[in-house]
Amino acid sequence: MTIHTWKQYSETHKFWGTQPVGHFKDIKDAILPQGPIEPATLVSKVKQEPYNLLGQFEWTTCDLNSDDLCSEVYNFLKENYPDDGFVFKADYSREFLRWALCPPGYYQSWHIGVRVKTSKKLVAFIGGVPVRIRVRDEVIKMAKIMFLCVHKKLRSKGLAPVMIKEVTRRVHLQNIWQAAYTSRDVLSRPLTTCRYWGRLLNPKKIIDVGITSLSKRMTMSMAIKVNKLPDAPITPGFRGMERRDVPVATKLLRNYLCQFGVAADFDENDVKHWLLPRENVVYSYLVVNPETHDVTDFCSFYSVPATITSNRKYTTLECAYSYYNVATVTSYPQLMKDALIISKQKGFDLLYASDVMHNESFFKELRFTPGNEPFHYYLYNYRLRSSLIPSELGLVF
Repeated sequence: MTIHTWKQYSETHKFWGTQPVGHFKDIKDAILPQGPIEPATLVSKVKQEPYNLLGQFEWTTCDLNSDDLCSEVYNFLKENYPDDGFVFKADYSREFLRWALCPPGYYQSWHIGVRVKTSKKLVAFIGGVPVRIRVRDEVIKMAKIMFLCVHKKLRSKGLAPVMIKEVTRRVHLQNIWQAAYTSRDVLSRPLTTCRYWGRLLNPKKIIDVGITSLSKRMTMSMAIKVNKLPDAPITPGFRGMERRDVPVATKLLRNYLCQFGVAADFDENDVKHWLLPRENVVYSYLVVNPETHDVTDFCSFYSVPATITSNRKYTTLECAYSYYNVATVTSYPQLMKDALIISKQKGFDLLYASDVMHNESFFKELRFTPGNEPFHYYLYNYRLRSSLIPSELGLVF
């Protein structure tokens, strides 16, 4: 990670310099306590009215259970979600948005939009959901904040800070005082900084669209050969997860995640929502011992296609992202090789995995290559004495 001085940070991110987040200037301050930066207050003392917007804008709440509103949010994000100048743009499907933003116990009031008063056009969006995250030995109910997006032509209007303040206000109204979020930008002192690694499943297409290129000594036929995978999973007892597997999968995940400094705290309802397979959204698989019928291992990935903006032959890149994986009997490389095989069978072109948890243990053997863009995890209103390395994080957004 690039080391940023407090001076650079404060000049670049004046908004975050005013927020209860970790700051670079605190690194050498050994007496700062770990835990909430600002104490919780009575909900009755939380600002009851929304923050003021510029005169031409108004707040709206987006009901994602409405097909029309869900499509409106989908189309807005597809057209405006930041792409950092890349020729590939994430295309979060309507089903994915409902999965990501409507888990058990979600608050519709946390799905916040901004409209132009006259035209009613949606020009900004931010979403949040309640989650439980264990920080060291303490399980904390937090808000997970996602999909902050402002219309391309309005990014100089100061909408993002007021949207963050508004979602924070609405989170506080539910007596929740901490939040977690990620960003490719250095906003403040991160909890940790991660990187995605990618494994080619369809080398010819990946090379044709320009994600990677052939080295001087590599031909296309050689690239296809070295990335070739078996036609079917190789681990005995490898099968898709079913509803009856929720209790044992929950136990397996909880036992695994307890070893990390910061991790998701899943119960059966969470596993049912986040990990039961949904076509074109999330895929989960188990390894069941053929003799004892015990579930020993678990792997999962989710789907976020990318729209290709400058290729005549291809318009979509099918991308899978590694989610939660637990290996207790099968080795990680073998388990994830099966995940790659299944991903290929499902028509994915590429599988990404970030370097959290034990993922680095299979990168080299399975021919994953590192990406160039780091991304950062943050906690709002919670201070850790020291940042984590990615392998100490048991959390995937």
